[in-house]
Amino acid sequence: MRRTQRFKRSWIELAEALIKVRAGRAYERWGYEDFHAYCAQELTLKKATVDKLTVSYSTVQRHAPEVLEWDGVARTIPTVEAIDYFSRAIGDGPANDPSADEEPAPSRRAPARPHAPEVLTELKNAVFDEGQPVAELRKRFDPVLNPRPKGADKLDLLNKASAAARKLAELLPDLDGLPEKRVRKLEEELGALRDDIEALAEPLREKVARAAKRTAPPRLPAAQSG
Repeated sequence: MRRTQRFKRSWIELAEALIKVRAGRAYERWGYEDFHAYCAQELTLKKATVDKLTVSYSTVQRHAPEVLEWDGVARTIPTVEAIDYFSRAIGDGPANDPSADEEPAPSRRAPARPHAPEVLTELKNAVFDEGQPVAELRKRFDPVLNPRPKGADKLDLLNKASAAARKLAELLPDLDGLPEKRVRKLEEELGALRDDIEALAEPLREKVARAAKRTAPPRLPAAQSG
């Protein structure tokens, strides 16, 4: 049972330990001036992974602190991916992580779009009370939190069709036994098909790009040097 609990609580315990190391600057005693350098060289954890863990832990602390007491068996602890999805929706990031250093590096996450409080409440319940995996969260909430521009689905289908035609054309010469004349004809027809697909996709691509630009959150300012 204890081993099961440790397994279920693994990301929570790792994130908590990382935050304690960072807060106490223990990495300096071990010869590192930078927390993320210590994580990369000693723990082989990338900066993005460390930030996901620590931000997710801080998000739990602020929005559902009771989860930190769960054993992972009687009550399922949400995955770090699900917490990360929630933290991005509410706008959490390294720059506003209260457990971070006094002057944390600016968050490179795009600012969250403003969402209706009832939507965020429903998302919080889905993450903490229902314990839904991130795949289900995306399926359920992406249409509201991250709506796709009109025409994006059709454009995706056209791009997949074009890629499939290109792949088939590349494979044809390697297929032994096919008549050379037929291969040349198919290559020409597939090339013409890709041209037709591109003719359909190009205006749609521009339309989708314009729509995405209108709905995109403000760009983050460039980091100041010095």
